[in-house]
Amino acid sequence: MPITYEMENTDNNSLAITLRPYRLSDAEDFLMYAGDERVTQFTRWNTLNSKEQALSYIKEFCIPHCYCKSICFNDRSIGFLFIKPYDEDNEKCRAEVGYVVAAEYWGRGIATRALKMAIIDVFKQFTDLVRLQAKVLIENKGSQRVLEKLGFQKEGLLRKYTIHRGTASDLFMYSLLSTDPMP
Repeated sequence: MPITYEMENTDNNSLAITLRPYRLSDAEDFLMYAGDERVTQFTRWNTLNSKEQALSYIKEFCIPHCYCKSICFNDRSIGFLFIKPYDEDNEKCRAEVGYVVAAEYWGRGIATRALKMAIIDVFKQFTDLVRLQAKVLIENKGSQRVLEKLGFQKEGLLRKYTIHRGTASDLFMYSLLSTDPMP
């Protein structure tokens, strides 16, 4: 079932941001952002080059994933959001968060609104979940702002934590607890 957030357009028209499961028909829209180096520069996945790659990613990752949603603007897929709960018994209290939004929609608060909707939904859906966490490359200032607006706490610097585009890279660790206040 889609989750909807209404936002005001500059013309005072209401525009809907929706989170919904991916559909195979989203492939061209998915390629619009997953094929854009500006968008994928901070992701763990490579920039896609074809509609076939987009279809494959949607089919093999997005659709079977327990919480992978298409961020839609007036029902057009303009972004990607996932929350991945850990499977181990002693780790069921936490989940990893990731998201991207098409470059043409940057700076409009869409990622912030979409993630806020997902946070509310995922804490209801996964009852063992206590902690959401996001690991963000230190160069990714936009994502850091999104998380901070939503009350995520910057816990620290993870030095040379991951290989990103062939180089050992530093990350910031952010977290939000189910008991933390939401703005």
